Amino acid sequence: MAQLPPGIHFITSFSRDQWYRAFIFSLTFLLYASFHLSRKPISIVKGELHKHCAASREVELNSYKEYAAQIQPAKKPSNVSQCGWEPFDKNNYKQLLGALDYSFLCAYAIGMYLRRGLIMGIWNSHTSVGNILGSLIAAYWVSTCWGLSFVMPGVIIAVMGIVCFLFLIEHPKDISCSCTPSSSSKTFLNGASRFRVQVPTLNAKETSKPQDPEMQHLLTDCENCTVVTGEGRHGTSAISFLGALRIPGVIEFSLCLLFAKLVSYTFLFWLPLYITNVEHLDAKRAGDLSTLFDVGGIFGGILAGLISDRLEKRASTCGMMLLLAAPTLYMFSAVSKMGLEATVVMLLISGALVNGPYALITTAVSADLGTHKSLKGNARALSTVTAIIDGTGSVGAALGPLLAGLISPSGWNNVFYMLMVADACALLFLLRLIQKELRCNADHTLFKEH
Repeated sequence: MAQLPPGIHFITSFSRDQWYRAFIFSLTFLLYASFHLSRKPISIVKGELHKHCAASREVELNSYKEYAAQIQPAKKPSNVSQCGWEPFDKNNYKQLLGALDYSFLCAYAIGMYLRRGLIMGIWNSHTSVGNILGSLIAAYWVSTCWGLSFVMPGVIIAVMGIVCFLFLIEHPKDISCSCTPSSSSKTFLNGASRFRVQVPTLNAKETSKPQDPEMQHLLTDCENCTVVTGEGRHGTSAISFLGALRIPGVIEFSLCLLFAKLVSYTFLFWLPLYITNVEHLDAKRAGDLSTLFDVGGIFGGILAGLISDRLEKRASTCGMMLLLAAPTLYMFSAVSKMGLEATVVMLLISGALVNGPYALITTAVSADLGTHKSLKGNARALSTVTAIIDGTGSVGAALGPLLAGLISPSGWNNVFYMLMVADACALLFLLRLIQKELRCNADHTLFKEH
């Protein structure tokens, strides 16, 4: 028998199940990227909605096309003035732009309430990939026909919706793929109520680990047995909102994400306009340059997932990146005025440190909390926990751009001070969990020594 070609050998080295998992990973990645792609046009178009009247003639002379238009001016729409488009051509344009962001993100936050590690970090880069594509698409049309900056992302989302309808598989059993159970369960009848006791199946590596006698007692009595009530013919019942809040860490991570998203979304919606004002670039070039922040975000999300997997400390990883982010933001506000090269470097670093904790909390942390020891086997609890964490974070996402619009007229430095305070608040809510992780690590080290 002839030897298989290298390409075919590579394809056949993966099982059918593995190929389907890769397909679903890629499809959901593209679906979410197209969703995030639609958020960028607002930030890119800001530089076109309002133009600095004093500097407008300098920007126009940079383009031969616009220079020719000055000699023989074309007819402009009635709602366009020398300073931009109505009503953004007045002195209160920053407040209006902030209100525009707020109205969009409020609807986004409400929708989030109705709705691990390295792999999660890679998958969550769809946020930054969508932002990058959205920036490039919006920037392409912003100087010629900025309305298309909103239309084209909408068309892409519609196309991806059709792709989702045609190809997305809801459950492995729908295509006869194996579904590996993570626990064994027994069902018991207690009076009129039926309940199920689940015992997680441990692999050989886990069972061979030495355990503290006290911890072993706790595992036997508490962690290894989970009672899931209310199960009937419709499957496991969903956990209540208050029940999800009682899971240790949900409140802390939710409030931490509120401030982390506040910082991230302020950059998302105001960075292109900031670059336009500081670097004196047109809207297209500012939009293209702002994508570097999301490039840094891709590496930050993957790095956060990788570090948290190695250390097995989610809160400590987030805390470390938040601690570094605050001084980095101060450096960014100072260094960005020194030239384009310094701005590029700081955009990459700031993007990694700002988006790293945000990416980790919305993916791996949410999955960890949604599969807490008291909820094993309840898949619907995961969606409830994720909705609470993401929804709370989206409140901060709505507040950040609004505050930036209100504060920026007093100076961009004040906006950065607000962002540094938000980073400090995010870190503050994690201190108890960080202390708990470090204490557990110290106890484990002490036990190994004895």
